[in-house]
Amino acid sequence: MSAPTSPASIVTAAMLAIGDELLSGRTKDKNIGHLADVMTMSGIDLKEVRIVADEEQDIVEALNALRQRYDYVFTSGGIGPTHDDITADAVSAAFGLPCEHDADAMRLLGDMYRVREMEFTDARKRMARMPRGARHITNPVSVAPGFIVENVYVMAGVPQVFQAMLDNVIPTLKTGSKILSRAVRSPFGEGDIGTLLTGVQKSHPETSIGSYPKYDGQRFSTEIVVRARDNAALEAAAQDVVAMIDAITREKAGQPA
Repeated sequence: MSAPTSPASIVTAAMLAIGDELLSGRTKDKNIGHLADVMTMSGIDLKEVRIVADEEQDIVEALNALRQRYDYVFTSGGIGPTHDDITADAVSAAFGLPCEHDADAMRLLGDMYRVREMEFTDARKRMARMPRGARHITNPVSVAPGFIVENVYVMAGVPQVFQAMLDNVIPTLKTGSKILSRAVRSPFGEGDIGTLLTGVQKSHPETSIGSYPKYDGQRFSTEIVVRARDNAALEAAAQDVVAMIDAITREKAGQPA
């Protein structure tokens, strides 16, 4: 069952993506974009994303900074069977907890490998290691669980598994009021609208206004996106953006404002 939503609440999150392969370019991350989409749909503001190498101290420092600043921290990567999968050790160190083979995780994995008639090797047993007292995140894809310690959710790096784990986590989280958005197309480039758009933003501090330049091979245009949690504030700002574009159009046509 989902946690209750407070209409005026703001819930924040960060992501810590772990792995040398992300920084070397060998693996192209797909989890950040997916998490951002799910957070937006759930009314949770994803405020920061960090990518760190498979270095325990770097993971510990990043995790400790993020978990103190945001309501939730989601990690991806580094909980597999190989020697460089050190996320469980790093999370344990961050919380000052022993990292040990979790009894329930050992049973889950042992049963799975027994059914598959595969040896439950020491390497595979590494996937059952987590901080003492951690709660499981169910893994419906490959059985090996993720885990939760306080506000930190530790999940696999494989996109299919990460997404399945996240699906199980989302219903348990508190959520805030969802962000509404409205897009307004401007036929002018950012150089033409920048100063005036800054004025519109200052007039509507309860909104966030972003501009995204486009080029069709011949001319520049801009998509302006207004975001707010209150529909009235959203519409008021969007109307001012439309009025701004109309004023620029008239000015360029030599018509009176």
